[in-house]
Amino acid sequence: MAGTISRTEFLSDSQGKTFSDVVNDPKQPFDVVLHFFSDADRQRRMEEAELHHDRAPLAGVVRELEAQPEINQFLGRAETRRNNRFRQAVGVLVRIVMESRGWQKTGRKGSLGVRAPRSSKVVSHNSGGLSLWFVRAERYELNAGMPYRSVRERCAEIGSRKRSQNA
Repeated sequence: MAGTISRTEFLSDSQGKTFSDVVNDPKQPFDVVLHFFSDADRQRRMEEAELHHDRAPLAGVVRELEAQPEINQFLGRAETRRNNRFRQAVGVLVRIVMESRGWQKTGRKGSLGVRAPRSSKVVSHNSGGLSLWFVRAERYELNAGMPYRSVRERCAEIGSRKRSQNA
């Protein structure tokens, strides 16, 4: 169980340390993000997103994350590079939480939103999906193996049974 994640723990991670610019920038609400993801109920919902809803862990908490006033205000500013780095740092933090709880990356991404058409006058955001600011997020699987098979796997089994019945 991850529990509380500190700045030191984040920066000691091999990927986390590459985001020291985000962590050490007082204009970025990274302490709010650390506090947010240190909550046991949110960590449980992240796991449940994968287990029971077949969604990326971030999908289980993204609406609540974006409802944090400091985070919404920061991502609502048209500072593309800083916003991208911030969102990437959130992804690293999600990975740290999930790995500490016995999960590993799958190498696949799950959708969180549909990007709105670009406008030079408006900050980049989504026009649909779960999230206003995040487009996609990493998918995870339990190190010990998933307790449920995917719909794709189950569908393939049905197809192979039909083929063998027709043979």
